[in-house]
Amino acid sequence: MRIVIAGAHGRIARELGRLLAADGHDVAGLIRNPEQAADLEHDHVAPVILDLENSTLEDLVQVLTGADAAVFAAGAGPGSGAARKDSVDRAAAVLLAEAAEQAGAGRFLQVSSAGLDAVRDGRRREELDEVMYAYLVAKLAAEEDLMARSQLDWTIVRPGILTNDAGEGLVELAPEVPYASIPRHDVAAVLAELLRTGAGVHQALGLVTGTTPIPDAVQALQPGR
Repeated sequence: MRIVIAGAHGRIARELGRLLAADGHDVAGLIRNPEQAADLEHDHVAPVILDLENSTLEDLVQVLTGADAAVFAAGAGPGSGAARKDSVDRAAAVLLAEAAEQAGAGRFLQVSSAGLDAVRDGRRREELDEVMYAYLVAKLAAEEDLMARSQLDWTIVRPGILTNDAGEGLVELAPEVPYASIPRHDVAAVLAELLRTGAGVHQALGLVTGTTPIPDAVQALQPGR
């Protein structure tokens, strides 16, 4: 498969790129900083210099033409304000999904977030500061946009608290999971398995460390709508 990863220099995305390249897939990684290109090349991922916040739909369609799948793993990142949560975590995700539809890249994985119920239906929990509130609102809006796209075989993955611990290969993957942690390596491994198998279409899935080996957890997913 030809797979395009947005936010390809992020810790989850880099591990995903390595896993997919090791499987023999043709992987391209979208990055906005040219200095990161050498890292992707080292991972056998082809770097594509493209700033999602300042790109046109036509730019992205050109990159995605001929791709079988796209993965949105970008994020505004720590230290960014509310405005960039919207422009990256919402608007860039929507732009990539629209481009994937137009280019015919039918498989689409989106890395989202746990905790979206805190802002669903206009709610705002008191403990949320402005930036976290903006982040969750942006992630929720990106999910809602993707769920409405019938031309994409989308899957949304909502990891729990991300850690840099070594991957255990044991997860809980389901629409509802406890609030818990998961190593970034295991998130990447689940994304790779979803791409390999085509499982989880039209499902939004929580993901935390659990007791089930990743291939078994993905295989056990019920068919989506």
